[in-house]
Amino acid sequence: MEKKFQNKYRTESIRLINWDYRSNADYFVTICTKDKKCFFGEIEMHANTKQKTMKLSKIGKFAHEFWMEIPDHFPFVKLDAFVVMPNHIHGIITINHDRNVACNISTGNNISDNILNEKNDQMAKISPKKGSLSSVIRSYKSVVTKHARQIDAKFSWQSLYHDHIIRNPFALHRIRNYINNNPDNWDVDSQYQV
Repeated sequence: MEKKFQNKYRTESIRLINWDYRSNADYFVTICTKDKKCFFGEIEMHANTKQKTMKLSKIGKFAHEFWMEIPDHFPFVKLDAFVVMPNHIHGIITINHDRNVACNISTGNNISDNILNEKNDQMAKISPKKGSLSSVIRSYKSVVTKHARQIDAKFSWQSLYHDHIIRNPFALHRIRNYINNNPDNWDVDSQYQV
């Protein structure tokens, strides 16, 4: 396939190279709509308080609702601060796999193991690993897209998402504040689009 398309459609991964995204950790995630189109709603300023809040569109309500349902489908996920903005979402996802979770581990004694391994090696390289942050985000983007396109067929996400591994309580606190204050800072947000 590399020769056929001459790497024209290949997108380099932006994940941390030697990090296993199935690891127990807090992750700060940003997912943007394609071309930063404002599908999720708009920021409103309240006249009496001067505070800005997000008024969700129908698609924005899907983005919010399906985010909140992530732990129902991925029991190893806990959600923290989260906000839907006009053209992106920010959220903190905590991955915490129980140490008692059963795993399917091959003993290497089956002849079919080698055949299956060769066959699946290529797919394993490009597919999100079960229980990983990528598998969670892929499912979330998929379900939002399915429902959003019933309202607007042009809805699409950027192909990638941004993540940051939160390494200490200070960073966690700072990122929570950033997320919670995001609507107030919309005019200076790097994702701001009129």
